[in-house]
Amino acid sequence: MILTRTHKIAFAGVGIVGALSLTACGAADTSAGGSDKVVLAEPSWVGATANAAVVKKLMEDELDVKVEAKQMDEPVAFDALNSGKADAILEDWHGVPKKEKKYVDEKKTVVSGGDLGVVGHIGWFVPKYYADKNPEVTDVKNLNKFADDFKTPESGGKGHFMGAAPSYSQHDKGLIKNHKLNFKHVPTGTEAAHLKEIQRLYKAKKPFLTYWWEPQWMNNEIDMVEVKLPKHTPGCEVPEEKATCGYETNQLEKFLNREFAEGGSDAAKFLKKFKWTTNDQNEVAKMIAGEGMKPEQAAEKWIKANKSTWEKWIPKK
Repeated sequence: MILTRTHKIAFAGVGIVGALSLTACGAADTSAGGSDKVVLAEPSWVGATANAAVVKKLMEDELDVKVEAKQMDEPVAFDALNSGKADAILEDWHGVPKKEKKYVDEKKTVVSGGDLGVVGHIGWFVPKYYADKNPEVTDVKNLNKFADDFKTPESGGKGHFMGAAPSYSQHDKGLIKNHKLNFKHVPTGTEAAHLKEIQRLYKAKKPFLTYWWEPQWMNNEIDMVEVKLPKHTPGCEVPEEKATCGYETNQLEKFLNREFAEGGSDAAKFLKKFKWTTNDQNEVAKMIAGEGMKPEQAAEKWIKANKSTWEKWIPKK
């Protein structure tokens, strides 16, 4: 996840993809009271899959609206919202500020759908069992003292920094370079590979330094400590090659195609009201990624247990 995410878990690649049926005005018929189909842009992390699965199940069962969740990360999602090929993205980490400015502020083809209710944070983390023995490691200024502990065959004689999947918001290469750290950025490729490697190292009680984020269901199973980076200020990570600051903590936000948002449909009203907590999302994400449940099964289980939460999202007749 783009915590600013460029996030931003191949668990999360569980998209529900089908052929798009687009009207001339956009992805859905936005006439008041209903839509032929609502297309959700689903980024490639498990939290986003959890969002889409619950929304899809409720909209189809409670509003009789067909929903397609189509996997696309934030850069593509904003293009799709602008063109009408997607109606909504439910979890944006503000990881594509140029596109957000272009479509939201300038062209005004995309509008905010309100807060998701989930707070996102990215940072550098080490396991607590290592930090307890080496408390100085929790400040970026001291990392070079411990670089030898983090060496791996992949890191070429330097400390191994476990990087995020390429599509996630990140400026770690710039941080490593500009803080003159004796570490090599080694990307994990996918979120699934990232989690699997952390689970392996954590079980073996080995040291590791990694890009990490919240919301993340696995935080309920492992104990990590954050490494202090310089405070984030707006634009401090742009361009990446000059970045010296840490990451912003974001109130994750929904964005909607403007025509869809203003069309008066129950679907649009529902998506604007959809708001849940980090714990809610992590609960569904764990069922999907940690327990191997299908997204629709996880959504159904959560929905059955949380009627008092989701019934507030249903538009009143």
